[in-house]
Amino acid sequence: MSASSSCLFNLPLIRFRSLSISSRFLRLPPPSSSSLRSVSVPISPRKFRAFSSGTTAMTDAKDAGMDAVQRRLMFEDECILVDETDRVVGHDSKYNCHLMENIEAKNLLHRAFSVFLFNSNYELLLQQRSKAKVTFPLVWTNTCCSHPLYRESELIEENALGVRNAAQRKLLDELGIVAEDVPVDEFTALGRMLYKAPSDGKWGEHELDYLLFIVRDVKVEPNPDEVAEIKYVSREGLKELVRKADAGEEGLKLSPWFRLVVDNFLMKWWDHVEKGTLDEAIDMKTIHKL
Repeated sequence: MSASSSCLFNLPLIRFRSLSISSRFLRLPPPSSSSLRSVSVPISPRKFRAFSSGTTAMTDAKDAGMDAVQRRLMFEDECILVDETDRVVGHDSKYNCHLMENIEAKNLLHRAFSVFLFNSNYELLLQQRSKAKVTFPLVWTNTCCSHPLYRESELIEENALGVRNAAQRKLLDELGIVAEDVPVDEFTALGRMLYKAPSDGKWGEHELDYLLFIVRDVKVEPNPDEVAEIKYVSREGLKELVRKADAGEEGLKLSPWFRLVVDNFLMKWWDHVEKGTLDEAIDMKTIHKL
């Protein structure tokens, strides 16, 4: 056996963890020989408990129909727990944060954001949530609604940078909008609101929601695991959408957080969008309890 062939048997062991991620959203650089090394990753007791309880929950008959992608996100994503003053008090899985029994019994409250993206014609981009979504499937809502995660880049408090980083990440995940089209410094955090809303008998929302506005022309490629349909609407188009939802026409429903923003803030903020005076509407001191 030659020296070069015998070296093959001396390569370090590499352990791989299978990932369930669409290749459309995954970009991996080619491995270099210097990056090949044995890695041993310890599992904390807390993570082990979360995995164990998640496995049990996944076998629950009530969760049997949960989409595989949504199931992965429910157990892997760690939301930021806050108190009613928006002070970070811990973190927990997306699954636990959205169980109504936890919301009611433990008063679990997590940080969230809602993006309102307007094009250069000052039309608002809306999405209809995918049928696969665990909470509020197939409802119409603002451009993107999600959560900053318990990670360093999304915990930055200054100028709501962590939340803006999370918004940029989720616009790519849900709508295929690349980061270059939505720079984090182009988001304007206008305010915060605190609300609670049940989705069905099991799931619900209890969020301290950052309201982020941005005016950009973007290319949109919706991820079908997250989004069923999109549309741009003018003010009049939104008013018609609200009328249909109120009348129960076409089975059309609006998300509760979007409806709260529409009823309390959106139209006056839309004026500032058109005038280019969004900075005049900023109020990050108040937490509106709705």
